[in-house]
Amino acid sequence: MGETKDVESATKTVLVDDIPFPQNIITVTTAKQLPLLGQGITDMEIHFLQIKFTAIGLYLEPEIASHLKQWKGKTGAELSQDDEFFAAVVSAPVEKHVRVVVIKEIKGSQYMLQLESWVRDELAAADKYEDEEEESLEKVIEFFQSKYLKQHSVISFHFSSTIPAVAEIGLEIEGQKDLKMKVENGNVVEMIQKWYLGGTRGVSPSTTQSLANSLGEMLVQ
Repeated sequence: MGETKDVESATKTVLVDDIPFPQNIITVTTAKQLPLLGQGITDMEIHFLQIKFTAIGLYLEPEIASHLKQWKGKTGAELSQDDEFFAAVVSAPVEKHVRVVVIKEIKGSQYMLQLESWVRDELAAADKYEDEEEESLEKVIEFFQSKYLKQHSVISFHFSSTIPAVAEIGLEIEGQKDLKMKVENGNVVEMIQKWYLGGTRGVSPSTTQSLANSLGEMLVQ
């Protein structure tokens, strides 16, 4: 499913904190072109210093605008604070691809710790954390466990438009062959999407605002 590559005929890139992201990617399986609609970083302030961890790019089918018509006329600032809007983004049956580039090298287990904790807490709060979800999440933890994410390593999450209960995670680490796994639990897949696409509780406020701005502009057209 959802394997991707950079568009060969249009190599234009967008710099996200000096890291180049292709303006478009093409899915290998469906040959759909997905434009970059949101970008930002994850960071933390420690002793008055800004520590940057990752750069993020969100690629979505432009068709997503047709699933968001009830928000037509809202500004990016309004949309960025509207969790119902982002719930509609997550549930929209379009292809989505999240590209995460490592700025500050980190162990795979450390990267997963925050994501795992958030997904588990959100599932528990929604009363959806059962044995199947725990087993699926454990497989994702194992996938990252022994990896060392050097600077410029790429983590990707691909969400299919036709099989919403399945996501593909990919890792590109220097010196290693591309590593991939599938997440085949719909509740876990939904929460991973919400982590990156989920509005006010998402991991990156700058990415959320950027996506809200782009979608707001699309809804005006």
